[in-house]
Amino acid sequence: MCADIPDYESHTIIHDGLKRTYLVHFPKNMDKKSRRPLIIALHGGLGNGKRMMELTSYKFNELSDKENFIVVYPDGIGKNWNDGRKNMPGRYKAHNRNIDDVGFISTLIDTMVNYYNVDSTRVFVTGMSNGAIMSQRLAIELSDKIAAAAPVCGNIPEDLESTPKNAVAMMIINGTKDPLVPYDGGYVHFGKKKLGKVCSTDESIKFWVKHNQVKTDPVTTKIENINISDSCNIEKTTYFTPCNCKNVVLISVKNGGHTWPGGKQYLGKKLIGNTNRDIDACQVIWDFFNVQFVSLYD
Repeated sequence: MCADIPDYESHTIIHDGLKRTYLVHFPKNMDKKSRRPLIIALHGGLGNGKRMMELTSYKFNELSDKENFIVVYPDGIGKNWNDGRKNMPGRYKAHNRNIDDVGFISTLIDTMVNYYNVDSTRVFVTGMSNGAIMSQRLAIELSDKIAAAAPVCGNIPEDLESTPKNAVAMMIINGTKDPLVPYDGGYVHFGKKKLGKVCSTDESIKFWVKHNQVKTDPVTTKIENINISDSCNIEKTTYFTPCNCKNVVLISVKNGGHTWPGGKQYLGKKLIGNTNRDIDACQVIWDFFNVQFVSLYD
């Protein structure tokens, strides 16, 4: 018997004269009187909200039912996000038409806070690839609305000149052998096409460590390699802030590819590399988001 697939709703808002669409999963047996967290999950290039759900094997939806948060899967224009990279090929509409995706997500957050009782202090963003780079941009440009971010396979775009107003808890999950978004920075590649530049993982981490005013030495641990057949393992480095509420964390997937740990192997290993099976990225991301909030109010 097939397992029940968590349900979701299709919603639409108008922003900047454009019809913008997104999917929403509300927790089962939701108490409409209590304020709850929001996770915004951004798809990768050539994807959409439904594909993001599939990539994560619907695990955010399952966690939503268990932990009582709302998860939203927005759709980019032309299946892409205007994440701040420049000199993109013409087919990338979001970039070349300078689509206001930051404004769209800001409006989406306001909608969820005003109409669905989302706690404005517990708005979180994550994403894969193009969605991860967009998550970095949102954390920088919407730091007054986003409490924490967890990009997967994506660093800060090299061309982005903005600086955050507030500290944002940050967890970056990157594969050291990512063939599309280079771990050590440089041009993003899709086949032979060059798709703008990103900073290195190290530079991205240092940016957030400096901005969040981390003063302590990092703590590095190795995650148990429970699945040796996935050909990769994980090292976790945490930079603790005094309140333990705006920490910066690097999940370095050694020999990992352009993949979502614990998620779907959506293309062959020759194209995207290895998918780690030692962790479930959705669970790790939620735990990170939740711990930041709990620490803030201890």
